Amino acid sequence: MTSTQQSSSQQASIEKLRSTVENVLTRSRARSAALTECVDERDLLAQHSPLMSPLIWDLAHIGNQEELWLVRDVGGREAVRQDIDELYDAFKHSRSSRPSLPLLSPEEARSYVATVREKVWDVLSASPLDGRRLERDGFAFGMVAQHEQQHDETMLATHQLRRGPAVLHAPAAPRAQIRAQGEVIIGGGEFSMGTTLDPWALDNERPAHSRYVSAFAIDIAPVTNAQYVEFIADGGYERPELWSERGWAHRQDEGLRAPQFWDRDADGTWWRRAFGVTAPVRPDQPVVHVCFYEAEAYARWAGKRLPTEAEWEKAARFDPSTRTVRKYPWGESEPTEAHANLGQRHLEPADVGAYPIGASALGVQQLIGDVWEWTSSDFEPYPGFEPFPYAEYSEVFLRGDYKVLRGGSFGTDEVACRGTFRNWDHPIRRQIFSGFRCARDVQGV
Repeated sequence: MTSTQQSSSQQASIEKLRSTVENVLTRSRARSAALTECVDERDLLAQHSPLMSPLIWDLAHIGNQEELWLVRDVGGREAVRQDIDELYDAFKHSRSSRPSLPLLSPEEARSYVATVREKVWDVLSASPLDGRRLERDGFAFGMVAQHEQQHDETMLATHQLRRGPAVLHAPAAPRAQIRAQGEVIIGGGEFSMGTTLDPWALDNERPAHSRYVSAFAIDIAPVTNAQYVEFIADGGYERPELWSERGWAHRQDEGLRAPQFWDRDADGTWWRRAFGVTAPVRPDQPVVHVCFYEAEAYARWAGKRLPTEAEWEKAARFDPSTRTVRKYPWGESEPTEAHANLGQRHLEPADVGAYPIGASALGVQQLIGDVWEWTSSDFEPYPGFEPFPYAEYSEVFLRGDYKVLRGGSFGTDEVACRGTFRNWDHPIRRQIFSGFRCARDVQGV
């Protein structure tokens, strides 16, 4: 290849990357708009739960982060609204206190994020998408897109908590195409966990490192509503021996009796409220809105346990035929509707067995999308971890009272979901779209 051909090829790659960045930023903004334009000003300013921010705070915070990183840092441009930096700093104000702040009005917030985005398009056009680490491979743009989509999922959870008629609509999630029952036994051995090569991976996913995992068995699919009903019917919420000491104390303090948003009528039928609509529980869907302690108790009742984070990732990424790891369970190709339930395409999990081509090389189904899956692991740094580009994304949460969740949910966008992506939350949380699958020890494999 001549130098001219090489230069032309490099330019084509840069333009392709620029187009990818434009697409993910456009998709994230369209979703933010849809989540905030479907309700009136009163709902935008209201706090629907002390666990969540007002929707309008999330929207302006999204714009402020985009301004800080892309307009001011990458672009070196003049500030749009430097006076609101502290107001929308997530570490300055707790979620419960945010309604009392002098927030931008809905009209002001929308104008602000639109102004920021117009400047970002100019920054993107001028950026070489190379050079210093923050800009290399478009990392800063990818980070901002992931940040917006994470807040979009948070806003979706806020919609689930709000009372009133349905304002969000989507087609029902797919039914099963295959039977997805039983478990897969995975032999002991080392695999490469985390990533060094993925250009948009966040700091807590890095670096790639060798991890030994003993033989274990893992469920082919997440635990379903029907299976969880059996746990309830067998007194799962009344048997302290199934719960950890902390878990049982939490169950008693909060009066837990079933997953959040579930209710049982006089005939014994379970119903679930989702985004303003109440309907009978679909038996073959993964159970959702359970906390870590509920998942842990179910696993003990089933004679199993929750998988560790390393076990989950090995089940999702390891290909025994090549001894290599994949970006997604099915391979390197980006997710499609046929692979996984992502991107708010549906407002509920799909039935287990709905995505056979999304299986991992080891035969495990629906590891991406549907429900975030609790693992037994605490949120810890990987060997060689370095905070980048700011400590408040991961470092301040490491070694705290957090459990790791993996795999994404129906409310997670594909830009913020891959086999190495790590989510974390307090073990009591269940307003998130959380479920789980079980695992167990295996000897002599």
